[in-house]
Amino acid sequence: MANTTLFGSLGGLIPRATTRNEAGGAAHQRPPEQALAQYAATGCMNATFYASDAGQLDRVLDLASRVSPAFVAKTAIYCRQRGHMKDVPALLLAILSRRDPALMDGVFDRVVDTPRMLRTFVQIVRSGVTGRKSLGSAPKRCVRRWLDRRSDAAVFAASIGRDPSLVDVVRMVHPKPGTPARAALYAYLLDRNPDLARVPELVQRFEAFKAGALTEVPDVPFQMLTGLALDRSAWRAIARTASWQATRMNLNTFARQGVFADGELVEVIAARLRNAEAIASARVFPYQLLAATRALAAEVPLAIRSALEDAIELSLGNVPQIAGQIFVCPDVSGSMASPLTGVRGSATTAIRCVDVAALVTAALLRRNPTADVLPFEERVVPLRLSPRDTVATNAERLAAVNGGGTRVSAPLAALNARRASGELVVVVSDNQSWAGGKGGRGTETMREWQVFRTRNPGARLALIDLQPGATTQAIDRDDILNVGGFSDDVFTVLGEFAAGQLNGTQWIDRIEAIAV
Repeated sequence: MANTTLFGSLGGLIPRATTRNEAGGAAHQRPPEQALAQYAATGCMNATFYASDAGQLDRVLDLASRVSPAFVAKTAIYCRQRGHMKDVPALLLAILSRRDPALMDGVFDRVVDTPRMLRTFVQIVRSGVTGRKSLGSAPKRCVRRWLDRRSDAAVFAASIGRDPSLVDVVRMVHPKPGTPARAALYAYLLDRNPDLARVPELVQRFEAFKAGALTEVPDVPFQMLTGLALDRSAWRAIARTASWQATRMNLNTFARQGVFADGELVEVIAARLRNAEAIASARVFPYQLLAATRALAAEVPLAIRSALEDAIELSLGNVPQIAGQIFVCPDVSGSMASPLTGVRGSATTAIRCVDVAALVTAALLRRNPTADVLPFEERVVPLRLSPRDTVATNAERLAAVNGGGTRVSAPLAALNARRASGELVVVVSDNQSWAGGKGGRGTETMREWQVFRTRNPGARLALIDLQPGATTQAIDRDDILNVGGFSDDVFTVLGEFAAGQLNGTQWIDRIEAIAV
């Protein structure tokens, strides 16, 4: 009798596994374009459970060399504007400064849209990892243009931050001031005996406030004020006008400084936190709001805590409502306990991959109350969630289940065992499946999916990958989508895929469609 593993009825439909993943399991190699997009959407250039920081850098440099400069530029734009990433888009721009300086010039302003992005770009170029150690004429021209297009107040506000500081950047590129006020501002920043009568009015107000000659708190970045001796009224003034991001990041500081003793100010800050437009413009990741909620001190009022939970719900506005039965499968295996953005010493985030998988799952359940949730490691872990609970509550319950090996096929096998019917299966994982497996032609995930789809011909499988990697458990095709990242754009892509408006290969097509 012929070998049923090789010649079973489904065998010819299952593509052969082409490689091994970082955990040693059978996997499919991503094409260079998809692999680069995955690294750009999830990579923070810090050590993760399976990849060192140096390994990630080497892989990005290699992948970028294997695709066209235009795709490098489009990936940088997509992952900055829609994925809200920082390090890899700046790295891709630095790569372009060597491969195609004219193209780099053309997309620079679409990627470098904040002072931090400017400093990151300069830092990467000067590090030498992309082949140059000085900025060079084209990058210098772009940096000067960036400075020239900012107001005096914006340049002054950008002077916070280090390694390099804005002062370092100004020294490197020698911008030509277009006005006496800008000339005086550069002299002030460079500590070159500035004429304080000519510096912009905001700088004058800041210096007067520092000297005690002005009691009204100037409208400068929060970081410029925190080192000063401030009384309670000054702290309240700061809290009243703080940006949305500064508010989110300093709630415990406000509590320590007595800001929340003012009931009216509590209402103002709560309203700011749950302001949908402010949340969108801040480009905050939903997981950052979850982190802020967890970090709240006991002294922070309940109204602020509730506003943060509302903000989590609002930040997930792109979560789709999907027709038919869906199954959401968060990976709760041991590797998912690693920090989402990698190990960064004292700056390492407290949010783990499992927290984000849980958050995505809870958000989908809230929007799709009939969804069936199947947490998995080497097997499916029984857990019942209520769609009426808040996203934060369900995310906490899911994230508490963590440990064991990774077997991405486990939820599919469980669905096949009960002959389940459905339209969409969503897996949220680091994609490093290695446990179990029966050997044979393809990955176990592809084999189990083929069984599921034979029973449900119109079904679709979406794999949301939270970590950088060049392999996947299921290859892209009309019914299978691989998408990487943890911004709300992932939900947009998922919704289009579930509605049949996007096939599995079109995540890359979305990037290719960007004009450069």
